[in-house]
Formats: sequence, structure tokens, C-alpha cells
Amino acid sequence: MRIIGGTAGGRLLKVPKGFDVRPTPDLVRQAIFNSLGARVVGTRVLELFAGTGALSLECLSRGATRAVCVEKSNRHADFLRQNFVKARFGASQLEIRVQDAFSALAQLAAEGQRFDLILADPPYGEKNVGRRSTSFAQQLLDDMHLSSLLVRDGLFVLGHSKRDTLELPEVWHETKNLKHGDTVMRFLQTASRAK
Repeated sequence: MRIIGGTAGGRLLKVPKGFDVRPTPDLVRQAIFNSLGARVVGTRVLELFAGTGALSLECLSRGATRAVCVEKSNRHADFLRQNFVKARFGASQLEIRVQDAFSALAQLAAEGQRFDLILADPPYGEKNVGRRSTSFAQQLLDDMHLSSLLVRDGLFVLGHSKRDTLELPEVWHETKNLKHGDTVMRFLQTASRAK
């Protein structure tokens, strides 16, 4: 795995061995950032289920000013720290929160924090024919704090498996949908702000 573009483009990222983490593949990240284009420049970014931090590091490489990464695993957060140092970004550009994503959402909302871009590519849910999804992706969509963390015209990019059929609550409006293999990346804005 590597950072694809920007000032740190080409730098290799350390990834834990085994199946504990599923980093967003290079081709999927490339499609995401081709779609985002210059929108990343100057943004405050929140990455949930950050793992190795590949999405946040890509944002910083492409001109984001700051990233907050939420990762529950201490081990994975250590890889994220190593990748950040290797990419040579400024120390003030990254905050790592080692905690549950949903606890972090409530805390960030209580702190009044706001982000231009929120990224999440959580562990995939199972196929859910004939029943509502219980995946982390669906739980994020349903979380009452998440939409309040976006600035006006902010964007939430959510990854999930194509076999995981999600229900979009009324608060969200989908602006784009990218598919690559088993991965679906949905670009969402809050419905009131998307008009």
C-alpha cells in the first residue's frame, strides 16, 4: 500500500499482517480522490475506523490542513502513527483518538467540532437479504451525532460491501456512488445542505 498522490505520493504505508484490518485498496482510494479533486485542499478531515490511516494520510498529502483519526485498536493506531511520521507531515496536522468510533462521534459533537470531510470504510457487514442491515456502515448512517459534525456543504464518504444493502435515513442525501469489485463508496451530504 502507498500514498497515491500529492506531496507524499509514492510513500509506502505499513499495514498489519493478517486479516485484522482491511485497508481501502489503492484503486478504490484513487477513484475516491479523483472524484474529490481539489475539494480536499484546506479541509479538516475526520476518519472513522481509521486502521492504517490511509484515507487521512492521502487527504493530508493532497492539501488537507488537519485530520482526526479514530481507531479502536492500539496496535493499528501504532501503524497509523508510524505511517504519519514516514509521510513527514507536521505534528499539529494529525490527532489520533484510540477509542470506539461511536463514542468518539458523541464526544466530538459535544466538543462542537466540525469537519469538511468525513471518511469511513469500516469492516464489512454480512449479506442482508430481507432484513435491515446491522453493519457498522448502517450504524454510522443512523448515528444522531454524525451529521452534526459536518460543516455546511460538508461531505461524508462511506464505504461498504455491495452485498450489504443500506437504508439511507432522511438526514442524508447521496450525491455520488462509486463501485469497485465488492466495494461501494457513497458520497453523502446532509439533506438540508445538499439542496
